[in-house]
Amino acid sequence: MNLIIYAVGGLAGGAVIAVLIQSVVLKKRKDKILADAEKEGENLKKNKILQAKEKFLKLKEDHEKNIKGRERKLQSTEDRVRSKEKTLSQKIEEVNRKDKQLEKNRKTLDNKLQALDQKHKELEKQHQKQVAELSNISGMSVDDAKSALMESLKDEARTSAMAHINEITEEAKLNANRDARKIVIQTIQRVATEQVIENSVSVFNIESDEVKGRIIGREGRNIRALEAATGVEIIVDDTPEAIILSCFDPVRREIARLALHQLVSDGRIHPARIEEVVAKTKKQLEEEIAETGRRTCIDLGIHGLKPELTRMVGRMKYRSSYGQNLLHHSREVANLCAIMASELGLNPKLAKRAGLLHDIGKVPDEQPELPHAILGMKMAEKYGEKPDVCNAIGAHHDEVEMTTMIAPIVQVCDAISGARPGARREIVESYIKRIKELEGLALAYDGVSTAYAIQAGRELRVLVESEKVTDAEADELSFSISQKIQTEMTYPGQVKVTVIREKRAVNYAK
Repeated sequence: MNLIIYAVGGLAGGAVIAVLIQSVVLKKRKDKILADAEKEGENLKKNKILQAKEKFLKLKEDHEKNIKGRERKLQSTEDRVRSKEKTLSQKIEEVNRKDKQLEKNRKTLDNKLQALDQKHKELEKQHQKQVAELSNISGMSVDDAKSALMESLKDEARTSAMAHINEITEEAKLNANRDARKIVIQTIQRVATEQVIENSVSVFNIESDEVKGRIIGREGRNIRALEAATGVEIIVDDTPEAIILSCFDPVRREIARLALHQLVSDGRIHPARIEEVVAKTKKQLEEEIAETGRRTCIDLGIHGLKPELTRMVGRMKYRSSYGQNLLHHSREVANLCAIMASELGLNPKLAKRAGLLHDIGKVPDEQPELPHAILGMKMAEKYGEKPDVCNAIGAHHDEVEMTTMIAPIVQVCDAISGARPGARREIVESYIKRIKELEGLALAYDGVSTAYAIQAGRELRVLVESEKVTDAEADELSFSISQKIQTEMTYPGQVKVTVIREKRAVNYAK
């Protein structure tokens, strides 16, 4: 029992000793940690103080730099001010010196003017004395003498001037008409172009009439799909081995023709296939139009044309005016303009460019309510063409005023190309109607006995009664008829109006 007590007591004493030892260790560790913390705090404090000092020194240095920079600027400003003050002082001195010189010159001039006034007064006295002596000798006053002299000089100058004016006018008319005819004839002879006439229908040839049924399709679905996709009327009638494509737009007709050719060659004809082929054909035709425009510009030697204008030039291939292919017409006008400009000493490249583009207003993507000349001018301005070219395009039908020498050349060449025999085609009924309207317009004037439209309506000869119409009135009548034709009628090219007045005296010897 005692052993147990001793054992327990020994264990308890060991535990107490262990606790005491542990508390001592912990206290030493605590003291060490506190010492380390104090040491680390001192270090941090020192570091912060050092950083604050560095920052203060840096701020101080920056402040000193700013002060020095401001001092330099102030010094520079002061130097400039001193320099300006010095310059101003020099200028003031120079101005003062010039003022003194001017004052001296003014005094000299005043003296000279006084001397001149004195001389002028003396000359005036002598002139008055001489005028009085002349008046006494001639028996006429000064005003009467002036009037007589001025009248004689006026009559002499008027007579001489009228003679010179008539001579120069007649010579200019002869030379101008002769030179103009020569230039136009040479230009036409040097340009040989083919005559191209177009229709508003295309004929699609097929191998047999069996193909017609496949094109029509069950209950007409194929032909309806084709017409809806292309916008072309397809006429399938009893004409052997032929289908007629009718449309006012040649581009649509060409798309329909190419699409039909591909469908018939392939053999698969149904609505879905038709839409696919038509879309593909449209894309191919647009590429061909762009290539045609580029090739035309290369052939004519025209460079730097915007892609939009090049595409419009290509679209001219599928447009016609009075049956005349628009691209061939524009190429012909371009060549004519270049030759005529060379003959007149103008820029042939600029004239050729204006001639090619003069009808681009007929092939726009949209159809605004504007004359094609005005529309073409606006499009050329939009795509950066030169003012000379734009004015020539807008003025070739007199919609705007001509401001350059190229404009009348384009107008004349356009008329030459359109007026060539066979270049354009006109329906007989409309042609006869226009000729009758032309003659009736002249017959409506007083004093006109007969009127004849000749040279396919290019010239109107008007015969007047000599008792009712004088020579001066004949000139006015020719001008009035030409202006009325220009404002009231539509015609290709130009119409020459010739008024003939003659007086016949007839007697019989019996």
